[in-house]
Amino acid sequence: MALRISISFFVFLLGACWGSFLNCLVYRWEQGKRINSGRSFCPKCRHQLGFWDLIPVASFVFLKRKCRYCGGKISWQYFLAETATGGLFLASYILFHNDFTFLVFSWPVIILLVIIFIYDLKHYIIPDRVIYSAIGIVFFYRLFAGHEPFFGFLWAALAAAGFFFCIWAVSRGRWMAFGDVKLAFFMGLFLGLPGVILALFAAFLSGAATGVILLALGRKKMQSQVPFGPFLVAGTFIGLFWGDKIIRWYLNLSG
Repeated sequence: MALRISISFFVFLLGACWGSFLNCLVYRWEQGKRINSGRSFCPKCRHQLGFWDLIPVASFVFLKRKCRYCGGKISWQYFLAETATGGLFLASYILFHNDFTFLVFSWPVIILLVIIFIYDLKHYIIPDRVIYSAIGIVFFYRLFAGHEPFFGFLWAALAAAGFFFCIWAVSRGRWMAFGDVKLAFFMGLFLGLPGVILALFAAFLSGAATGVILLALGRKKMQSQVPFGPFLVAGTFIGLFWGDKIIRWYLNLSG
């Protein structure tokens, strides 16, 4: 038990460290900088950050969401990305620790999906280099390391992407960005059938509910855009972690 708890803590910390790195990566992309362009610094006072300022999750809490040097507020994005990535790593370890190959494969996929979530939420763009990397990793796994027939996953990917492509083509990009078509292809290749159907249903349901809430609160208007990528990413995680249980529950209920 003690060993399991220690491993779980290490896995969460590993994920949180990656979350911290992803925050830095997204910020530098936004600024048009390379990821290796110097040490981290406060975006407000530009002071270089020390080791104690960069401990994932803990620094945000102990510094009370303030920069140690200028007192400026630190964005909640840093804390949420670190805890979410740590939690996702931990969830994958708890659920897939008996399948080490899939566990190790799932972590880079989680990292890329977190980048897509953050970047699309902030900029309404799914970076090609990220989604193509995710597709490439999943394609390699399904073709060479997966335990199930490859063409079943490929069919799911083509079906999901084809559905989104039709929406994109009919609306001429007004209802759906082409990046969502690529993300749907990834989801089908990653989850297969029927997992991708559940993931897409969860994405549309949560997206619609969020849109209604934002309209009711006056935060958005009917003609306002809402990025759909974050909902597709959330739906992917629902399909990954709870898809089998939800599908079994539904079949038992309907049966």
